[in-house]
Amino acid sequence: MNWPNENWHPIGDISDIPLRGARCVKTPQGKIAVFRTAENEVFAIEDHCPHKGGPLSQGIVHAKAVTCPLHNWVISLETGKALGADQGEVRTIPVRNEDGALFIALESLMMAAE
Repeated sequence: MNWPNENWHPIGDISDIPLRGARCVKTPQGKIAVFRTAENEVFAIEDHCPHKGGPLSQGIVHAKAVTCPLHNWVISLETGKALGADQGEVRTIPVRNEDGALFIALESLMMAAE
């Protein structure tokens, strides 16, 4: 597979994340929540709700979204945007799956932080 010219950092194996669950990765730019959907798709977003900063990694994963455990905001795992009537968004982080080995592109976080 041909990936963009970014440095990919290993973060574990897909089996480390339960179906419809999440795990956190600590980076110099903050915590990243890595989600696994029921269809075995993997997404990475910042681990704080744009509403009140709730830990999205502790939310309920459904389809390609997560519901914040604090105030039930629904955040798209694909775009990082709040769904429904709510407004706000979190950054998404490129993630790739190579036969179960997961990698994230930390450079995208660093560029966004500058």
